[in-house]
Amino acid sequence: MTPEQTALIYDRIAQHWDCSEFNNSNGIGQHERALRFVSEFGSAIDIGCGGSGRIINLLQSRGFTVEGLDLSEEMLKRARRHHPEVRFHMADICSWRFPKRYDFITAWDSIWHVPLSRQPGVLRKLCDGLTPGGVLIFTTGGVETPDEVTNPCFGQPLYHAAPGIPAILRILEEAECACRHLEYDQFPEKHVYIIAQRA
Repeated sequence: MTPEQTALIYDRIAQHWDCSEFNNSNGIGQHERALRFVSEFGSAIDIGCGGSGRIINLLQSRGFTVEGLDLSEEMLKRARRHHPEVRFHMADICSWRFPKRYDFITAWDSIWHVPLSRQPGVLRKLCDGLTPGGVLIFTTGGVETPDEVTNPCFGQPLYHAAPGIPAILRILEEAECACRHLEYDQFPEKHVYIIAQRA
């Protein structure tokens, strides 16, 4: 599935992440753990920010100047409604170029939609987008070897892929980022989040 196709699917189902039934605490505890490693609360960016604004709220409460990036026009429409003061980028992380480096980058439940062959490059890009000592948090599939799958989500086919935990750890090391935390936080589901920090 191409990023453009993923964007169209999220346009159709965006309301499910921006309604009273959505659990706005999703991922917040994990981000609070990542923030313990931060020494500079300057600039942050939410990759695949979606429409709820919950992670942006958290980062702003810690003093960050936050930006957001998403593929979905509808997600960004909702995000701008919640945070009209925030700079948002409508772009594909595969081809987007960071305008600067950030002290904190989050890619919560987002980059696993990137085509499998492009995920190593995207992960390296995120690492390179960090300031020295900057912190990255992202989610991936808890698999040992590269894997990709398309499953229904709110009646739409949604693509997920993961390079595998060993490959991810190698990429982080090569990008001069140390893994500070790795957790299967929804076990037995293969949902993994990783906190990494640039040297």
